[in-house]
Amino acid sequence: GLGVMSHWRNPGLRALLAAAGAEPGPAKSNHAGFILGPRINAGGRIGKSDLGARLLSTDDPDEARVLAQELDALNLARREVEAEVTEQAVRRVEATGAHADDSAAVVVSGEDWHPGVVGIVAGRLRERWRKPVIVIGVDAINGVGKGSGRSQPGMNLGRAVQSAWNEGLLIAGGGHAMAAGLTVAADRIDELRAFLNDRLSAERVEAVAQDWVEVDALIDPRAATRDLFDAFEQLAPYGPANPEPLFALEGVQAREPVAMNGGHVRCRLVGPDGASVRAIAWRCADLPTGKALLAGQGGLNLAGRLKVDDWNGRRGVQFEIEDVADPRMV
Repeated sequence: GLGVMSHWRNPGLRALLAAAGAEPGPAKSNHAGFILGPRINAGGRIGKSDLGARLLSTDDPDEARVLAQELDALNLARREVEAEVTEQAVRRVEATGAHADDSAAVVVSGEDWHPGVVGIVAGRLRERWRKPVIVIGVDAINGVGKGSGRSQPGMNLGRAVQSAWNEGLLIAGGGHAMAAGLTVAADRIDELRAFLNDRLSAERVEAVAQDWVEVDALIDPRAATRDLFDAFEQLAPYGPANPEPLFALEGVQAREPVAMNGGHVRCRLVGPDGASVRAIAWRCADLPTGKALLAGQGGLNLAGRLKVDDWNGRRGVQFEIEDVADPRMV
C-alpha cells in the first residue's frame, strides 16, 4: 500500500503528484485521500471515466504528464461545480429552516445539479447540519432525479432508502448505514422526504446521543509542535479503525482571524501564557464556529487535529479546528 507508493515508481502517480504541486516523499493517507484520490476520481465525476485507469496503467511518462494535467484541471472544475451546488443547496434548505428543526433528515433537490458532485455536497452538508442529507440533481428534460446521501452515526440511511424502494417511491436505490444512492421521479421527491423523515425519526434520538467527540489529549498552544506531531504520526496510517488523534485546547483566543475564499477561517490560537499556534477551520465562516473565531473571542475551548505546515524550508504544524465551544455558554 503506502509503502509501495512511497517509491513513486508508477509514472502516472509521479506525474499526478507533480501536477498537484506536491513533493515526492514517504506516502501517507493524506496523499491517497486528499492529493491523488480526488484528482483520479475527477475524471469519473465530471469528465471521462477512463482517465484515471489510463493514468495508472501507462508506462509512458509523456502520456502520464498529459493525463495528469487533464485530471488536475478536471479536479479544479469539479471544485467549482461542487461549490456552486453547495451554495444553492444551503440557501434553499436554510431558507426553510429544515436544517435546524426536529426533522430527522434533509432532502434537497435542484435542476441540473451535476450527479458527479451530489455525494460530495451531501457529505459537506451532513457535516454542517449534523443530520443525514440527501442531495438530488434533477434532469429538467426527463424529470428524473439522481441523488446521493450521507448519514450520521446511529442512523441507517441505506436501510431507509431500501425501504423507500420497497414502498415503490424510487426508481432505484440502495446503500449502507452511512451512505446511499437513489433515482427518483421529480414529482415524488416531497413524498420521499416525508417517508425518510418518518422512517428515521426513531433513530434520530440515538444519533444525537452519539454526536460527541472523543479527545485523545488536552494540550496548550506551546505544546503544539512538530515534535508532538511526529510522535503521534508513528500511529499512522489512520482510518475508520484507527482514527487520527484529536486534541483539545482550553481557554484560548482567536487572534488575527481572516475569512478566506471558500468560507474558511484562518487565525492564531493564543493560550493564557501567550504561546500560539497557527490554525484553520474549513467551510465555517457563516456558522457559529466561524463567527466565534472571527469575533476574536477569548476563553474558547477547541477540538481539532495537528497538520503539517511546511513552507519555504520551515517545518511546522497548524491546528485544524473541528469544533469550538464557549464554556460560558454551557
